[in-house]
Amino acid sequence: MSVGSKLAKTRSFARCLSVALAVIVSAPLLSSHGLAEEGFGGPTFRKGLWKFVRTLEIVTQSSGSQKLLEREMTRCVDPTHAMKATFASAPVGSCHSSKPEKVNNRYIFSNRCDYMGPVSTVITVQSDEAYTEINEIRIGLPRKDQVVARRIGDCQEEHAALGKPADLPSEQ
Repeated sequence: MSVGSKLAKTRSFARCLSVALAVIVSAPLLSSHGLAEEGFGGPTFRKGLWKFVRTLEIVTQSSGSQKLLEREMTRCVDPTHAMKATFASAPVGSCHSSKPEKVNNRYIFSNRCDYMGPVSTVITVQSDEAYTEINEIRIGLPRKDQVVARRIGDCQEEHAALGKPADLPSEQ
């Protein structure tokens, strides 16, 4: 494979990755309020002003990993709604999500299906105000998506209900 075709594939992958990241970042905002409360065995978090730091890396054999993207976002949300969507992962094509295994403060999905295919997911809960989620994809081009989420305060109720950005400046 020539250097030019490798570069073209990398650019194409980066574009697809950007779209995928936009979907992932918006997941807390798009998750359905209609998800059943019963049967949810995952973590719960306090609604409020949350700061999310997302890092996406490509895992390579030669150099270990290469950071593709690091993005910060501050939003008024209730992360429990996004967790309900994560824990209720429906089958995608022939991919069927495994049930999470809880080990101390970690929720481990050996196989969770999402729009990118089968993903290994580990959610580590520090408290009802902080968690880390790591998604690893080993098929195709191996990559690691990490979200560090921390509640940083209260926000206006109408913003939290609508999932809109707060009127506070966010650090970039």
